Order: sequence, then C-alpha cells, then structure tokens
Amino acid sequence: MPGMDSVENASMFKRITAKASLMGGVPCIRGLRIPVATVVGMVADGMTEAEILDAYPDLEREDIHEALRFAA
Repeated sequence: MPGMDSVENASMFKRITAKASLMGGVPCIRGLRIPVATVVGMVADGMTEAEILDAYPDLEREDIHEALRFAA
C-alpha cells in the first residue's frame, strides 16, 4: 500500500488516515478504527457493499471505494 507521508497521497485520499497514535499508524478509514486492509479483505472475500455497510454502520459507500483505490 502507498505511504501516507507524501503530500500527493494525502491530497488523493481524503477518507484515509494514518496516525501513529491510532492503530499504530495502520491506514484507517476517516480516523475510525477500521483498517483499510479490513475493508479490502471483505471485498476480496466476496462481500457486497451492502453487507460491508451492515457489518460496519459507520462506513459509507465512498469509504469502500476509496479503500480499494488506496490498495490499488
């Protein structure tokens, strides 16, 4: 996954945060304790957007889309 240190990456990903004080710097969705890797893994396991949103009510559809762009 790309690093979050560059200005370019920070401007590309408005919904992805990576802070040492939150989850040890693991990239998460909007400061929530939901790692990008968790969301990407759920998609890879075949879960639909609706199923992911049901499992994590704090997530929004755009969070899922941005997590996939970040992972790519």
